[in-house]
Amino acid sequence: MHELAEAPRAVLIDIEGTVGSISFVKDVLFPYARRRLRAYVLENADRPDVAHQLAAVAAEAGIGMDVGALVDRLERWSDEDRKATPLKALQGMIWARGYASGELTAHLYEDAARALHRWSERGLPVHV
Repeated sequence: MHELAEAPRAVLIDIEGTVGSISFVKDVLFPYARRRLRAYVLENADRPDVAHQLAAVAAEAGIGMDVGALVDRLERWSDEDRKATPLKALQGMIWARGYASGELTAHLYEDAARALHRWSERGLPVHV
């Protein structure tokens, strides 16, 4: 094993299969976001972070800024499991709201939870 030249300044992790099961993401998180996507976007379209993602959808899809049409496109991308950045960002916003409300709870492997706690205690920022 090689010695590190310097102490790590951060930890970069993956989610699916690393800190939690792939099935949780596929069977819980994605359907959760899909069911809430239209209402979330319509309720929050004027928020700068959501408006930014809607503009990105319009640019990527080559369509105008009609919110209904943009949501239609987002839903289609979701159904196709498309890895479009604005869709992923909006899914993340929906999940954050779900976690904050307690409607969603994290699924973590025990060893991953212990590692996250250790890194946190050491003051290491963790990025996904």
